[in-house]
Amino acid sequence: MYSRIVGTGAYLPEKVLTNFDLEKMMDTSDAWIRERTGIERRHIAAEGETTVDLAEHAARRAIDAAGVRPEDIDFIAFGTTTPDLIFPNCGVLLQQRLGCFGCPAFSVETACSGFIYALAIADKFVRAGDAKCALVVGAETLSRITDWSDRSTAVLFADGAGAVVLRPSSEPGILSTHLHADGSYKDLLYCNGGVSRNVVDPARARGTIAMVGNEVFKIAVTTLGKAVDEALAANGLDKSAVDWLVPHQANIRIIQAMARKLDLPLERVIVTVNEHGNTSAASVPMALDAGVRDGRIKPGQLLLLEAFGGGFTWGSALVRL
Repeated sequence: MYSRIVGTGAYLPEKVLTNFDLEKMMDTSDAWIRERTGIERRHIAAEGETTVDLAEHAARRAIDAAGVRPEDIDFIAFGTTTPDLIFPNCGVLLQQRLGCFGCPAFSVETACSGFIYALAIADKFVRAGDAKCALVVGAETLSRITDWSDRSTAVLFADGAGAVVLRPSSEPGILSTHLHADGSYKDLLYCNGGVSRNVVDPARARGTIAMVGNEVFKIAVTTLGKAVDEALAANGLDKSAVDWLVPHQANIRIIQAMARKLDLPLERVIVTVNEHGNTSAASVPMALDAGVRDGRIKPGQLLLLEAFGGGFTWGSALVRL
């Protein structure tokens, strides 16, 4: 028994914040942002629009693409670091919207690796025969925890959602997944809020993103390079077997470094970071959906998905569409 991705979906909020808009808010420029990040614009959730609101749009699109009904979903894994509520978790809130009551529904909080972690868990449940129609979501409203006076982070992060549906298959779809974490780097990329840590000042519980950019870049490139090698070695494949790299859309420089690692031209890398910035757990499923819907990614092709996030956490998945 294997699991296979049978439908994809994505959603971006209507509000767009361009680099030129940011020029009016802080000491930065369109040229500076493009050169260092590759980002041209980002989407920002409207007032009152939540992570689960975005996720519902993406989930319904993935469900439609899969040719199933919302009530067919029997497993929900939801990657996010910006939940609507402390509890119930976003998986449960999305379940209520979709009407697929009774099945397992939970959130995974591993920052930008959230979708890869959720995908790996769902894959195991389908392989074990414990799920027949799994919904995997990555969604974020990072604008809620962005310090808009800090140009080193404000130019990067934004909002969005992506989703996939997994079904059982006799042929390999998801060949393998690989998950890792190293908490010794926790001070390089984090959100300085928390429930139990800030009980004296509940107003600080949400916090804002803090990052040591240069260090994160160096470690991300090295770590993701090893993740690429691990995924290929686990399946006895050479890097030439990969048709498409579908990376976390954090920074164009990291994406370019991964392409070089695989000897792939950028024409065989799904790049969407210019359109929506770093949407954390949402970025991999959104990039996957973009490649599928515009026809670049075709059935039978081999995809390498990878992501790296605060913690640090990272992961990869080798997928035959």
